[in-house]
Amino acid sequence: MSTIVIRNATIVNEGKTFKGDVLIKGEIISSIGSPGQIKVPHGADTIDATGLLLLPGVIDDQVHFREPGLTHKGDIFTESRAAAAGGITSFMDMPNTVPQTVTIKDLNDKYFLGSEYSLINYSFLIGATNDNLDEIMKADPSEVPGIKVFMGSSTGNMLVDKKDSLEELFKRAKMPISAHCEDEPTIRKNSEIYRNKYGDDVPFSMHPMIRSREACYLSSSFAVKLAKEFNTKLHLFHLSTADEMKLLDNEKSLREKMITGEVCVHHLWFDDTFYEQMGSRIKWNPAIKTRFDRDALINAVNNDHIDIIATDHAPHTIGEKSNSYFNTPSGGPLVQHSLVTVLEFWHRKIFTLEKIVEKMCHNPAILFNIKERGFIREGYKADMCLVNPDDPWTVSKDNILYKCGWSPFEGTTYRSRVVQTIVNGTPVYNKGVFNEDYRGQRLLFDR
Repeated sequence: MSTIVIRNATIVNEGKTFKGDVLIKGEIISSIGSPGQIKVPHGADTIDATGLLLLPGVIDDQVHFREPGLTHKGDIFTESRAAAAGGITSFMDMPNTVPQTVTIKDLNDKYFLGSEYSLINYSFLIGATNDNLDEIMKADPSEVPGIKVFMGSSTGNMLVDKKDSLEELFKRAKMPISAHCEDEPTIRKNSEIYRNKYGDDVPFSMHPMIRSREACYLSSSFAVKLAKEFNTKLHLFHLSTADEMKLLDNEKSLREKMITGEVCVHHLWFDDTFYEQMGSRIKWNPAIKTRFDRDALINAVNNDHIDIIATDHAPHTIGEKSNSYFNTPSGGPLVQHSLVTVLEFWHRKIFTLEKIVEKMCHNPAILFNIKERGFIREGYKADMCLVNPDDPWTVSKDNILYKCGWSPFEGTTYRSRVVQTIVNGTPVYNKGVFNEDYRGQRLLFDR
């Protein structure tokens, strides 16, 4: 059993920032103490973390690692490797793969792929269709994070649009329902308007007009109505508008909330003024919207209407992203750069370190009832990352790790840098070097 002592770190955990040491024995955090308080066992490896931040490992509750079936865009090995370099130690992958993850067999096949190829801890949501409720009910809530329902079509087109199917899903669900909410009739109507106006040359700046604020709110509010009617645990993925913040509250603790919300890094960083410069590279569903919406999302993180910051990491090749508007898929790669991007908000005094750790590490563990992860606590799995808060670097082709080979953050200079990522007590990433022989563990849930 390996033993690691992390010395003189600035630990950010559970609302506090303090100097301390951490002892890791095997996979577990054995003890946490003041600097010099922990006795170093004989033969232990020592990490001098002077000047570094020690954070719990980031848990990303929404990624698309594209395996199986779409591995020309990304795969579990390449994208988990990039995630490790970004300080992420656990992920939850979405079901719109080929085949779609809508049966227990397909779900188990993906878990096998995770065990074979993921450098970090892994889990996979089962997808809802209009007619697979019986299959969903077979999933074990202690081993599966939840159900993904597309209440708006996106890459892979798993749209669930039958009201009776949605009602039965919300009535019978034994796990959290995570929803992509955009109203399909509104999108189709808007698409026709702009196609008639521009033909095939619709400017990418029209994306938030087509997948509009109205489309988001109509769908999100309907999901909330169903959740309240059937007392269902509902998690709203990638919220993008100020209006949707009215659907959330901050009056209850996260453990008590039945309706929760997530914002993604790109909706915090970009707004519609970036379309002219970046075009298809910032085409996501839901669309990036106005500066007013972005500011509302930032405020919602700080006032706890928004519970989680995630990525919706969804790589496509640069060739796929180089087409006309209607022929360009939505989505982009993010996991390598999510933590350092959000840390820029700390440098700008918009978010505190404690708030960032709460939204990216603690809250995903609480919301999904993940066992023994998400915190730097004695007895918990040793998932954590070390960050140099003042080591500037610039994103370039030479340091991008995604299989697709590009990033919407190319040319961005970050002040912070992830130095090391530890997964279950094993250093998986260390200053640009990976332990590619290590494999993460399947996430388990206290349900």
